[in-house]
Amino acid sequence: MLTYRALFSLPEFRALWTGTALTTTAATTSSLALATLVHRQTGSALLTALAVSGPSVAQALGATTLMSAADAGPPRRTLVLVGALSTVALGLQALPGLDPAVRLLLVVATAYVVSVGSGARWGLLSELVPAEAFPLARSTVNVAGGAFQVVGFAAGGLLLTALTTTQVFVVAAVVSAAAVPVLRFGLAERSPRRRGGTGLAETLRGNRLLLARRDTRTLLAALCVPNGLVVGCEALFVPYAGERGGWLLAAGAVGMTTGDLVVGRFLTPAGRRRSNTALRLLLAAPFLAFALGPSVPVAVVLVALASVGYAASLAQQEWLVVLTPPGLRGQVLGVESATRMTGQGVFAVLAGVLGDAVQPGAAMAVFAAASLAVSLALTPGLRRVAGRAADCQWRARIC
Repeated sequence: MLTYRALFSLPEFRALWTGTALTTTAATTSSLALATLVHRQTGSALLTALAVSGPSVAQALGATTLMSAADAGPPRRTLVLVGALSTVALGLQALPGLDPAVRLLLVVATAYVVSVGSGARWGLLSELVPAEAFPLARSTVNVAGGAFQVVGFAAGGLLLTALTTTQVFVVAAVVSAAAVPVLRFGLAERSPRRRGGTGLAETLRGNRLLLARRDTRTLLAALCVPNGLVVGCEALFVPYAGERGGWLLAAGAVGMTTGDLVVGRFLTPAGRRRSNTALRLLLAAPFLAFALGPSVPVAVVLVALASVGYAASLAQQEWLVVLTPPGLRGQVLGVESATRMTGQGVFAVLAGVLGDAVQPGAAMAVFAAASLAVSLALTPGLRRVAGRAADCQWRARIC
């Protein structure tokens, strides 16, 4: 049985995990500061929303135009360069008197570049650990990302009560800068996973190749659509519960973390395969009960239970790695990450539109039913994919 101790005994994994934690903290702290500053300067809810959600859209754009760079360059160099550029961008945000439009353009451009770093990070992770350890490693990094987002937002909120937004940007830049030497000296340089150029044409060629594969299409749909619809349910927590919406958000975080820890740490590849359908259905089914208007304490239990189902993604990401040629792993994992984040943002907006037209609980039930329908429709394809991935793992060969 793989353990966290064995995972963290790998120096390069520790460096990648630490670098991810630092950059996540810096990004979330600066995001809160930027939203506060833009709202203060413009009073526009739309521009404030763009400050928060714009980076997700930019990452999707990067996935479709620049993601080939995730595999075509040496991974350590790519991560260090992306970290350095992010630090410089945060330093520029600290300049006083910067126009809000310039600030938004800066954060979107940075997110565009960071999308390549995401692909390089996940591709490198698949090389740092044995294939059987990838789900545990991925879940460990996922948990770190979620935990340090909370840390970043909490730290940002506290800092904004004591410092100016300019000073908060400086703090975020310092935290971001700390990740650069961790990655530079904690990771060994590796050869690119594939040879060839980078840019729009090469990225589109790789994306066409990935989408031409039926297994990849099935996995990308399963990783992005059902989860995104459930995130639409989560976007209505505050309209549903008012000031107690934070309890629902916290319950979701606890459930998701629990699922990742249990599935990533204790289930074998066969166990993850057998439990995948049940976890995918569990993700949406409890939200159907919101049509009945449950009390907040009952809603907290329902949300925590449902969020355990997010762990189904671990097996699907494992199969995606097994079934993708090594030269495209960084690109496909980067595309998956960026598309998933963008889908979550889109479905959250759509849920908000429906939540204005009907009761929030009813809107959540509609989105949950849609998630269940998509999951059920994808089940035969996912069973085929799981069987093929298991055959590849058993034969220890690349599919």
